[in-house]
Amino acid sequence: MALVEVVARRDIKAEPDDVFDAIADYQEVHPKLLPEQFTDFEVREGGDGEGTVVFFRLHATAKRVRECLLEVTEPEDRKLVESDRNSTLVTTWTVGAESGGSRVTIHTAWQGVGGVGGVFERIFAPRALSGIYAQILANLAAEMEK
Repeated sequence: MALVEVVARRDIKAEPDDVFDAIADYQEVHPKLLPEQFTDFEVREGGDGEGTVVFFRLHATAKRVRECLLEVTEPEDRKLVESDRNSTLVTTWTVGAESGGSRVTIHTAWQGVGGVGGVFERIFAPRALSGIYAQILANLAAEMEK
């Protein structure tokens, strides 16, 4: 098994603390950021940053649907870590100060499968997620810059 990683970044013209607060708001703002590949989004515990637990289905392709049950932690300022209770998937959101606003980074990693399936996973999964993350970041920018 090999580690599969996906990283996406975008600069946003808004204060870092405001951007982080928006991302961490799983009740109101976060669901608005998610494109159509995310269905059945549900806050099961908490709803604002640390201690939140959310469920959703991620439709990576028409045939590939992953159920995620994410537990959210905040290990440091302006960093959210979403750890899937059902797999090795971990997504980290980091918001840093950037000239004129913020730089948001989404980093996802998981232990991929072995064999031929793993080869396809390492090639195609990052491409699919990169497109999804680009849409999430565009939605975040639109939300913050209005």
